[in-house]
Amino acid sequence: MKVCFATNNKNKLREIREILGDQFEVLGLEDIGCIADLPEESETLEENSRSKAKYVYDHFGISVFADDTGLEVDALNGAPGVYSARYAGPACDSEDNMARLLREMEGRENRTARFRTVITLILEGAEKQFEGIAEGIIIHEKKGPGGFGYDPVFRPVGKEVTFAEMPPNEKNAISHRGKAMKKLVDYLKKLEE
Repeated sequence: MKVCFATNNKNKLREIREILGDQFEVLGLEDIGCIADLPEESETLEENSRSKAKYVYDHFGISVFADDTGLEVDALNGAPGVYSARYAGPACDSEDNMARLLREMEGRENRTARFRTVITLILEGAEKQFEGIAEGIIIHEKKGPGGFGYDPVFRPVGKEVTFAEMPPNEKNAISHRGKAMKKLVDYLKKLEE
């Protein structure tokens, strides 16, 4: 089955291809010739995910899934949430975002947080959403060379290391995106039966 993952993020695309293996041919936006900035103007992960998938389906007519992910920190009332990728400002990167997060967490005892991913799949016009959540804490300083985004400052519940310190297969087995993708894959496999 050929399906487009509505992203230009090479890290996300690599991670999804690792999770799916060779069961599906996963195309990125570049592969289908989509150079537009996908709409991401909603206040919820659900709506952002839906609007990106809908844009690709409406303009390219290909089966598609899109995700939106947020880091929700309890001590910050759920921030950065839907603004996780641009938390330190529109021109900033992951390092800037982590630096702002760590500054805002200084002196706070409650460090509980969760990554939440919502995936919208549009298959021949039919829409379905899948959610994955990874609970954990925000540690005090970055650890680990792997992963991307906030992975170096997020330690999942029950683990002694951050997402950035884990091998990809270990992270994918317990991550928010991994959990949402498993639900998506199980759904797609049932359709193929």
